[in-house]
Amino acid sequence: MTKDKTYQKKLDAIHADIVHDPANKEFYDKGWEPLYFISPQTRIVIIGQAPGLKAQERKIAWEDVSGDRLRQWLNVSKETFYDSKLFGIIPMDFYYPGKGKSGDLPPRIEFAEKWHTQIFENTPNIVLTILIGQYAQKQYLKDTRKKNTTETVRAFASYLPTYLPLVHPSPRNRIWLAKNPWFETDVIPLLQEWVRKIIL
Repeated sequence: MTKDKTYQKKLDAIHADIVHDPANKEFYDKGWEPLYFISPQTRIVIIGQAPGLKAQERKIAWEDVSGDRLRQWLNVSKETFYDSKLFGIIPMDFYYPGKGKSGDLPPRIEFAEKWHTQIFENTPNIVLTILIGQYAQKQYLKDTRKKNTTETVRAFASYLPTYLPLVHPSPRNRIWLAKNPWFETDVIPLLQEWVRKIIL
């Protein structure tokens, strides 16, 4: 058995463990699958917050206007984006967390701690991890994270070559993008350059 097949067999086993974890029983009972994708060949992994309800029901992550903007930032097609040999999508929680008072609830903190490490032990070809939003940045950048998301993203170069922090590409961040023009003049071109070099 090749190394990739061995890794894939382990990833399949992890997927089954996630599905049948008692902590995920309410989602299993709804007929929901954990929403993520990755392969042993994955080169770039994108870590966001958690699926929205529509994404969970459609079983496709980033299939919305936020995904369109993210792909624009990356300068890749949908076909490339959903090719698990190139990109992996690993949210902080693989299930829609429910509705809160002001938007969706945050991802379960313990979820990423339990499952991400197991998954990444079987994806040895990851070159770059893109961290979208405060939850992913807090989990992976830890004490090197700045006082807020804006300052963390502004310091993006200091986290390379391993990590690249981004704001969420949601339309709700239009005001933020207008107030921070450096993001599209400094961060996006460098992001596109790194992506191009890695996936070509």
